[in-house]
Amino acid sequence: MLQARGLKTCILDGDSLRSGLCRDLGFTDHDRDENVRRVAEVAALMADAGLTVMVALISPTRAARHYARSIIGNERFVEVFVDAPLAVAESRDPKGLYRRARQGEIRGFTGIDSVYEPPVFPELHIHSDQVSVATAVEMIDDWLRHPRGF
Repeated sequence: MLQARGLKTCILDGDSLRSGLCRDLGFTDHDRDENVRRVAEVAALMADAGLTVMVALISPTRAARHYARSIIGNERFVEVFVDAPLAVAESRDPKGLYRRARQGEIRGFTGIDSVYEPPVFPELHIHSDQVSVATAVEMIDDWLRHPRGF
């Protein structure tokens, strides 16, 4: 959708970044914060180069998200809370990570044995169990065309 509007875009996917840039990090609280920091630094550099950057990342704490916003800049940071109840997230898990976490194979897994702090005031809150992907895209597009809060 953004490319169709002529924007140069990039998606920074948490899973991809964990296999490269952040492969030395585990799932401790410190490592999670460091993962968010690194991704925010990369996103800021890409935004400086003129790209519209979307970060698909679980950032479990409000403090880490606040820090990421401070790195990227409030005027460029749009927090989209893609909200899914835990049962829905588990049912959508193509890699079986939730199952492995429940079996104790993965420690420090968000929502299972590690806390997730929902955003208090995201720019956009999408209840992904209640809307289709197409509707979610329309919601994001509408927000980007008519930003609120800046």
